[in-house]
Amino acid sequence: MAFINLLLTICLPVVVSAVAYGLHALYQHRSKINQLRKQGIAMPPGWNWLTGHMFVLSGYLNRLPPDANVILATQELAWEYTDTEIFLLDVWPMSPAQYIVFYPEAASQVTTKFNLPKTVIHDRFMRPITGGPSMISVGNAEWKPWRSIFNPGFSAGSMQDLLPEVIKSVSVFCDKLREKADSGEMFALDDLTTRLTMDVILKVTLLVYPPAISGPPANLSSDADVDHQNSDNVIATALGQITKWHSFWDPRVRANPLRPLIQGYYGRVADKWIRKALNDRFSEIKHVKRDVSTRSKRAKSILTLALEAYLENKNEEISEATELDDDFTKNVTYQIRLFLFAGTDTTSSSIAYVYHLLSKHPEALTQVREEHDRIFGPDPSAAVQLLCEQPSLLNKCPYTMAVIKETLRLYTPASTMRQGIDGLSLTDRHGNRYPLADDLSVSVLHQAVHLNPRVWPRAREFLPERWLVDADHELYPDPAAYRPFEQGPRNCIGQTLVYNEMRTVLVMTARTFEIKPAYDEWDAMKAKQRGWFDQIAESVGFQNKKPKLLHGERAYQSEKAGTHPVDGYPCRISLVA
Repeated sequence: MAFINLLLTICLPVVVSAVAYGLHALYQHRSKINQLRKQGIAMPPGWNWLTGHMFVLSGYLNRLPPDANVILATQELAWEYTDTEIFLLDVWPMSPAQYIVFYPEAASQVTTKFNLPKTVIHDRFMRPITGGPSMISVGNAEWKPWRSIFNPGFSAGSMQDLLPEVIKSVSVFCDKLREKADSGEMFALDDLTTRLTMDVILKVTLLVYPPAISGPPANLSSDADVDHQNSDNVIATALGQITKWHSFWDPRVRANPLRPLIQGYYGRVADKWIRKALNDRFSEIKHVKRDVSTRSKRAKSILTLALEAYLENKNEEISEATELDDDFTKNVTYQIRLFLFAGTDTTSSSIAYVYHLLSKHPEALTQVREEHDRIFGPDPSAAVQLLCEQPSLLNKCPYTMAVIKETLRLYTPASTMRQGIDGLSLTDRHGNRYPLADDLSVSVLHQAVHLNPRVWPRAREFLPERWLVDADHELYPDPAAYRPFEQGPRNCIGQTLVYNEMRTVLVMTARTFEIKPAYDEWDAMKAKQRGWFDQIAESVGFQNKKPKLLHGERAYQSEKAGTHPVDGYPCRISLVA
């Protein structure tokens, strides 16, 4: 009894203090939102002092399939505010109160005019993936030198030099597709595209030898180490496990006590592998500088170019450098982890969606094939050699590029969130002002911008020709309204790689394979696998089986990072006759 009294004596004041602090913080926050509400700032009805808009957003979530991406719920809510195209959403403390923006000019204010800084929440969400502060999360001052270091590696010239490495990976991908066609089995396309994009980003980022080496120096890693499409790779497995145990929104995942332990373990595995690759590249550069006779014209990896830029910025002669700075090694590891994640995740889902849209629009697929016949000749197998010899041929495929842009418009894999700054304000299309503050964020919903019917005629239709018309045509896109890679100084550094990779994939596969979704077959198979408990629970109303459709679309974007097609995009594939 004495122990219980002692425990109450100690704990009760702590609990009371914590509750009092929480209520005070809640009151302070909601008071600010209430003031904005009184000023006439657009926001959803149903706001209250206790939960803000949590129940409002929950209502929109409940309209979606259970595995749909939460961003889609916010997007559905956005259509209630097509007059202002900006509104305030308060779901604090789950997330900062934020202005939701899908007005293109206001989006440009956020990313270009003001170039608002990234939010603290970026670092909190991304740190398990990157291991530390990265280019996607740090402030503008910290971001600038890293962008400068990596710009040469992601330049158009460098990406063209690295195209043969992309072609090698896509060739393996073609072999995998051919195996699936021969077997006739149903399979998840997203699994293959994810392995492909991981293979590509590993090779172009880390494991392409510098031009002075015809083969790897002794004891250095070889390209065979990253054939992730044929066998599991250490770094790919580690990052895959980190992503598997990660969610930007799902509290069931985020609250799991095993999550930080598993992510921490695989983070250390990833760091060890990347640092070895970093030291290998450093040794290769030194080897090149010492032995001029070994030089060739082989392309340099992104990491090699970053190392050269770093040493040049330090005014340090590469041949005289003995080891890499610990701080540089640590921070470049964070950036590499970011590139591997972003270069795999969003590109893989985009490739799956371009196949999906072409399967739904055979007339567009026919035009893609006809364009490839004109540029590369009637034999699809000849395209590989032609691309290796003339990478610029990709730029002669405007309709293919239009298909890719339209895919990224309709199935945008990401959005952006920025931190407000006291004293600044956004302006909507009627001239109304929305005051910013340090404790208010701004989210630009890229897909909502892309589907805005005021900006995009026939916004929900797949119309590649909108990217090929003259400026006076009604379909001509507003440049400020296309933002899959964001705009402004902090746009996506890897967009040239994405476009090259997706164009290469289509050039090497569109004339050879027919890919058709198999969701009906998948759903029937899953229905047969349901247990008796689930069937009884549904029959008596304890389980509400929602239709897995969103605006009539079965291949909606899921909660999986990168907004992958739900269920991995089950499909069947055949060879073109």
